[in-house]
Amino acid sequence: MDPRRQFGNEGEKRAAEFLQSHGMTILAFQYKKSFGEIDLICQDGDEVVFVEVKSRHTSTFGYPEDSVTREKIRHILRVGERYLTDEKRTESPWRIDVVAIEFYEHPPQVTHLKRIDIPEAFW
Repeated sequence: MDPRRQFGNEGEKRAAEFLQSHGMTILAFQYKKSFGEIDLICQDGDEVVFVEVKSRHTSTFGYPEDSVTREKIRHILRVGERYLTDEKRTESPWRIDVVAIEFYEHPPQVTHLKRIDIPEAFW
């Protein structure tokens, strides 16, 4: 397996464990469509949560969450919309969260950013 993919998988596994320990239920791992992927889809109370996981093994390029781009948010919105349609949950409340993991910290530092702002232009 590609080392980058392996590192990404480790981050997603840690993020899932963290979210479960905070009461969330994992609905899907690496939910893929031809036009994008969502790392984790969770249930938090009545909300569906689309989670982008960002991991770093060095601080050279800044914080992991800094790499969540406008384009990435667009992909999450498109794939999330498809998920809600496919699962017949279009009326469910939803949000996008980011879980950032800094593996260069000991122990690794996990930051959970809930309900990230989505620029109005994306609607």
